Order: sequence, then structure tokens, then C-alpha cells
Amino acid sequence: MKALILVGGFGTRLRPLTLSFPKPLVDFANKPMILHQIEALKEVGVTEVVLAINYRPEVMINFLKDFEDKLGITITCSQETEPLGTAGPLALARDKLADGSGEPFFVLNSDVISEYPFAELIEFHKSHGGEATIMVTKVDEPSKYGVVVMEEATGKVERFVEKPKIFVGNKINAGIYLLNTSVLDRIELRPTSIEKEVFPQIAADQQLYAMVLPGFWMDVGQPRDYITGLRLYLDSLRKKSAAKLATGAHVVGNVLVHESAKIGGGCLIGPDVAIGPGCVVEDGVRLSRCTVMRGVRIKKHACISNSIIGWHSTVGQWARIENMTILGEDVHVCDEVYSNGGVVLPHKEIKSSILKPEIVM
Repeated sequence: MKALILVGGFGTRLRPLTLSFPKPLVDFANKPMILHQIEALKEVGVTEVVLAINYRPEVMINFLKDFEDKLGITITCSQETEPLGTAGPLALARDKLADGSGEPFFVLNSDVISEYPFAELIEFHKSHGGEATIMVTKVDEPSKYGVVVMEEATGKVERFVEKPKIFVGNKINAGIYLLNTSVLDRIELRPTSIEKEVFPQIAADQQLYAMVLPGFWMDVGQPRDYITGLRLYLDSLRKKSAAKLATGAHVVGNVLVHESAKIGGGCLIGPDVAIGPGCVVEDGVRLSRCTVMRGVRIKKHACISNSIIGWHSTVGQWARIENMTILGEDVHVCDEVYSNGGVVLPHKEIKSSILKPEIVM
């Protein structure tokens, strides 16, 4: 089987992290976001993954070459010269996806984090005999999204309602699809939307089915959702493989610590924290609801909450970092500095406090 991952463009919502790496390579729970998806695809027998990309493909390809060998899976790029929306890339990669095997192929949005129940998706798709299956997830506020109206018993999709004013349902498109190759005949090579143009057409032909995604779902394309997504991911890890989570007197709730990270005495870490490879956390540090990426040093008695600390940054002694502060790569926060929601671009030194949320150029 094959899969297409829609990587797209610049990842502006996750700046300043995406100024250093393309968004799919930004770490989430100690590994690049896209790797969570590729590993899950490999598990259900996908042999080739095509990345639909219009920005810095060479960075992606060089990076993923290592994983090709480790995972034993082929990873190729389909490069757009102009942004083609969410359906155009399928037409562009047509020759890679339609190989005559008759097997359906996966399409994923690269920002989506979930338990990826691909085996169940394949089974459901084969059982209903339709042309396409989309995964849907239940949300509390459907008015912010495009809602999928479907028959509960069979999963057949009746129609889509964009940002409904009155309640029509609470299931939204989760950005995970399994499509027969015949779907490619419905897509022209031009900028086009799979959600707004292709799927409604398939639904009108009564060939579109939806499966409700079990477990959690999050689009982690922006910082607040990234932090929420980490909490949901760690919750799920606790249920599925708790042994991967850290334990000890200094740990509260779900915490993921890379084996090469060093943690000092008298720290209090958690809940919902990921500490990456090669990090050094000195004595008396307090961390909660945050991600600390590869090579970061956090000095004595610093306190970090609801924030993302980018690669190779340092946080000074007694510093306090909170309220969605995002430090880009190689940012140095001096001792006793306070950051309230500062968004700091790479390679900066912060000598004075950031008292209200602002971007530090």
C-alpha cells in the first residue's frame, strides 16, 4: 500500500520553530511530527510514502533518508511549483499512487496527531465497498469547523456543512483518508480542495463513508494546540505503553524524558512534559505542560509552564517562562528573567523581562 502526506507550505502558525525546520520535522513528544505518522503507516504494511510539499523539499528528503533505512520504507517527494491546495497534490502524484495494484491509498494531513487506527480503517473501507473513507472526530464546538453529516448506522456521508449556525452534528473531518485509486480520476491538476470540491462530489454519488476516530485527535499546527496535543498523546501513552513514561519522586503525572537527558536533584517535573535528547535540567527546576527540545539547558530553580523551548536554548537561573512562551532555536534567556507569552526568534539573547505577550525579533 501507499500513502500521501500533505506537507504543504511554510508552517507560519508554528513560527519561530518552523524558521529552523520544516513543520513536519518539528519535534513532538521527542520525535519529528511526521515520524509518528510514518511509523504507524509502516505497521499496517504501507511500503511507500509520498510527501506532497512546496517548500524546502531537500531538507525533508535529506532528513528522512536515515529513517528510510531504519524503517525499511520508501519515502519520496512530490514537489509543487505552486500551492495546489489539498486535492491538487493527489493529481500531481498520480503516477506514484496509481500503480495498478488496485489497493487503496492513505492521505494524511501532516499536522494531525492521533492513535492512527489504520488497521480498523482498512477493514471498514473494504467492508462498505465505497470509493472513499474519511475519518471523523467528535468535537465540542462544531460551529468552528466543517461538519460531516452521516448515517449513524452505515457511516455513509450525506453532506458537508461549513461552520453551521444551527446544530447539524458534531463530527468533523479528521484529515485522515483511505481512497480507491478511482478517486484520482475526479481530480484535475490545479489548485483544488479535497474537502470542498472532491468529497462533496463523491458523497453526492453515495460513494463516501465516514468512520468515527476512536481515541484522541489534535491538529498540532499551532502552539496552544501543540501543548494540548502533547497532553492527549501522553494520556494515550499512559494507557498503551506506560513503561515509556518517566517515574520517580520528582515526577507528577505524565512525563516523557529521553534516556540521554540529565535531570538534577530537587526538581518537580510534570504534568504533561516532554524532555528531549541531550537536555540538561539542573537542580530545583519546575516544569509543567511544556516541551523542552533537543540540547536545551535549564539552569537551577528555573520555572517553565505552558511553553515550548526550542532546540539548544538555555534558560537562566530563577527565570520564569510561562503563558505560551515559544523560544526558537538557540535562544538564551538570562538569569532571573520573566517571560509572559514571549515569542522569540532564533539566536536571540533575552536580558530583560517580557511582561506581556509579544514577538521578540
